[in-house]
Amino acid sequence: MVPVGRHKLQFGGILRALSHRNYRLFISGQLVSLIGTWMQSIAQAWLVYRLTGSSTLLGVVGFCSQIPVFLMAPLGGAVADRMNRHRVVIATQTSSMLLAFATAALDLTGVIQVWHILIIAVLLGITNAFDIPARQAFISQMVPKEDLMNAIALNSSMFNSARILGPSVAGILISMVGEGWCFFGDGVSYIAVIIALLMMRVEPRQPVVGRSAVADIIEGFRFVLRTPPIHTLLALLGVVSMIGMPYTVLMPVFADRILHSGARGLGILMGATGVGALMGALMLAAKKEVRGLGNWVSVACGSFGASLILFTLSRNFLLSVALLVPVGFSMMVQMASSNTLVQTMSPDALRGRVMALYSMMFMGMAPIGALIAGFAAGRIGAPRTVAIGGGIAIAGALLFRLKWPALRPHARRLIIAQQMQPGEPPDEVTAGGAQAIADGAQ
Repeated sequence: MVPVGRHKLQFGGILRALSHRNYRLFISGQLVSLIGTWMQSIAQAWLVYRLTGSSTLLGVVGFCSQIPVFLMAPLGGAVADRMNRHRVVIATQTSSMLLAFATAALDLTGVIQVWHILIIAVLLGITNAFDIPARQAFISQMVPKEDLMNAIALNSSMFNSARILGPSVAGILISMVGEGWCFFGDGVSYIAVIIALLMMRVEPRQPVVGRSAVADIIEGFRFVLRTPPIHTLLALLGVVSMIGMPYTVLMPVFADRILHSGARGLGILMGATGVGALMGALMLAAKKEVRGLGNWVSVACGSFGASLILFTLSRNFLLSVALLVPVGFSMMVQMASSNTLVQTMSPDALRGRVMALYSMMFMGMAPIGALIAGFAAGRIGAPRTVAIGGGIAIAGALLFRLKWPALRPHARRLIIAQQMQPGEPPDEVTAGGAQAIADGAQ
């Protein structure tokens, strides 16, 4: 669906999705908000570690913040398909803002305890279970199909620009004035995205009606389970999220006990991951077609695992920072490539529910991994725990590489079918153009 109010100026190449007014508003508000979110994430991890000194509790907090996404994302996806996605995102962003201010108030008044953090983490996870599917599906209402891949990549670029700035600012603020002001800054940052969302002019879409929410959820699961290219992509993403991504939960342990760099070092380490991720997102944003993304997924997954293993072997701070750049790069290429392929193969009527399952795999599996990693790190150490995750990511990449060629024909048919949806002139997709689009399955 082409958004209302398309700007007359034409942006070319890497910035072409910014030619759409709604998307420009969205990405500008999100950039400010996500800087605050990353500040909050680093501050929360450091606060828990300062209060307890426990790597196990770091895993428990990570579990509490993300397990609601795994459990409730299907309901969130059904809501995104049944209701006005624009209004859903406004509601979830407002809820996140209130939770950030509540955390700031507890910390700045000196009464915060670990159980407060656990409860707020669960509430934020519930909010994200509704926010992520709605926000991901909402992108397709802001840009036309030909700019969807660019919009997803630019969204990832924005996310990782914030990942560079947020942790660095958080590390400085924590060392100077404490964690509470990071939480307060996160709350203030949500004001920007809420204002941007309220300024949008969004075309109405036909929501899913006439069925129960349970029936809608089942329909979404059935579509994914009966679509091998999609469920294969999601399965690999789930494995990496559960086994590989928990390295972020253990990063305070690396910063303190292994690299002896403190809170400021933690911010730099997380910022280095963001630099690599930003590079990967910008590379994808420059790509004008989805050709070859299937291969990119497998290579990026293997590279992610190998980079993690090398990181665990380092005991030098600068070398560790350098090794986290390819970790972030590889993670982003796999995530954004999978996101693009899944969205281009999914019909709009099911997009919210499909992206809910994507959220379950990308964020929902991470808490299980965080819990496992927290307990494992307490017994065998953080380096060995992360290295094992890297090895499993490499094995997953090899298995995906073997399976994907047989799935390409099905993926091509799905991509072409979405380009020929009712309401669009069939001649908009020529035989050559459709084949070029479908080659994204390669």
